[in-house]
Order: sequence, then structure tokens, then C-alpha cells
Amino acid sequence: MNKREFLKGSVQVAATASLSLAASRSVLAQTPKGYELISPPLNTRSSDKVEVLEYFWFGCPHCFAFEPSINSWIERKPDFVEFVREAPPLNPAWEPHSRAFYAAELMGVTERFFEPMFNGIHAEGRSLRSPDRIAKFAGELDIDADKFRKTMDSFAVNTRMNQAMQMARASRVTGVPTIIINGKYRTGGSLAGSHDGILRVIDELVEQEHKLI
Repeated sequence: MNKREFLKGSVQVAATASLSLAASRSVLAQTPKGYELISPPLNTRSSDKVEVLEYFWFGCPHCFAFEPSINSWIERKPDFVEFVREAPPLNPAWEPHSRAFYAAELMGVTERFFEPMFNGIHAEGRSLRSPDRIAKFAGELDIDADKFRKTMDSFAVNTRMNQAMQMARASRVTGVPTIIINGKYRTGGSLAGSHDGILRVIDELVEQEHKLI
């Protein structure tokens, strides 16, 4: 074997090893348990309930596709579970949607705004990317458009967005939808494999955590 043949063989071995390492990492990512531990655990809103937190973005097609599954789970969730949502702007382009979510919360109109906003973007194909267009859309839902627009730029919304970003970083959230169970466990489609897999993980872990309360 000459030097050229030796080097060629070495490159092929290295490439094979790299592919094997990548494959092993992929297998590790989709763990049999379907979740990862968060260390250190995060604080939750209530000490006497198990918290299930969903990180989402209105513009995310995966979040929209997950909505029917998580909504059906919410309808049957145990009374000892508190479900909450957060919309951190993990990407600067997400910021208008994050502001809209927290503005709706602060104005107490989440139920009127949340589902129509999702449907408007993904089912109706509406361009709801700018604060002005979002506020105008809110007005179509019988929400005070001027107040909604001002609330989107308010100090209170800025505070909620900053808090959400801090929580997302502590949770090591890199994409959505991501589910956090009681501040201790992180799951999502890449870990659980499917929407049904995510719900299975949630059910198992909320029961486990309930026994510790």
C-alpha cells in the first residue's frame, strides 16, 4: 500500500466513524424515555400542583399541528395539573407574535385571541407579522385595537418577554413546541417521536410528580 492509498483509506475510516458518531447521537436524542432532565430544576408557579409548560410560537407550523393534541389533553388533564404557555422570542422575527400573546394575556382576552391568531396565520394564510396588522386583526375579534397595539409596546409586555426568555434559556429550549414538566423534564417531538409520544411522556411524568407533592 502506497502513501496515497493509505491516506485515502484513513479518510474513509474517519468519515465512517463520523457517520457512526452522528448516528449514535441521533439515537441518544430520541431516548426511549422520550424526555431529558433539566438540571438544576426550575422554579414553578405553584408548589401544590404539577406544572406543564408549553413553549410555542404563533408562526410555527409544528406548534399549530400540535394544537389539537395538546388541547385534547388539556380537556382531560387531572385537577392537580396547572397548564401554562409561554411565547419567548427565540428568534427576533418572533417578537411581534410574542408581544401579541402577552398583550392578550394582560388584557384578559387570550381565549378570544389565541385560536383565531393561530388559524389566521396557518389556516387562512394571513400575513400577521407586523404589530399594526396584528392589532388590526385583534380589532376584528372585538378587541380594542388601539389598546391592544399600545399594550404590545408596554413595559409590562417587555417584562413578560424578558422573563420568558430567561426561562427558555434556563430550560435549554432551542425550538418549539417544547414541553416542560414541573420544571424538571423537557420533551418534544424530537425526543418523544410524535404528538402521541409527547402526551404519553406528559401523562407518565405528571403522575410521577404528583406522588411527590
